[in-house]
Amino acid sequence: MAKLDIIALDAKQAEARLPELAELLRACVYDGASVHFVTPFSIEQAQAFWRDKTLPSVAGGGRLLLAALRDGELAGSAQLDCDTPPNQPHRAEVCKLLVHPRHRRQGIARALMLELERHAQARGRSLLTLDTASGDKAEPLYRSLGYQVAGMIPGFALDGRGEKLNATTILYKALN
Repeated sequence: MAKLDIIALDAKQAEARLPELAELLRACVYDGASVHFVTPFSIEQAQAFWRDKTLPSVAGGGRLLLAALRDGELAGSAQLDCDTPPNQPHRAEVCKLLVHPRHRRQGIARALMLELERHAQARGRSLLTLDTASGDKAEPLYRSLGYQVAGMIPGFALDGRGEKLNATTILYKALN
């Protein structure tokens, strides 16, 4: 069986993996992931997301970026946004859980989520929140990990093709 490593990337390491991160995001968007983007979605747009939006937050310490490496190849990533307002020092948001389509159904998303939870606890965070497209493939995973539904917002975001509005489900989990 292939070896899976989950590692935290600092901004310099993430920049070195920028082409892989961009390809991961682009592949997920084209596979229908509801992660803020619609097709057509270029590799340059994917690189700009990581370079301009994610890396500055990672460099500033407000965001944790995890990478799942299957035999050294980037198979997935996840982010934990800890840049919360002063009245929410106990909370963090799970963002952009991505698993490359060719690496799905191998436990990578679950491994990333469990590692995010471990890092959240180490940072003193006791409540995690996230949102996902209602009925998305990831929703059963979140529920199996103990996330509870807080509610659903209809017409929240366009689908990955930009054709129709989809609902989003807001979930949370209190960490022990």
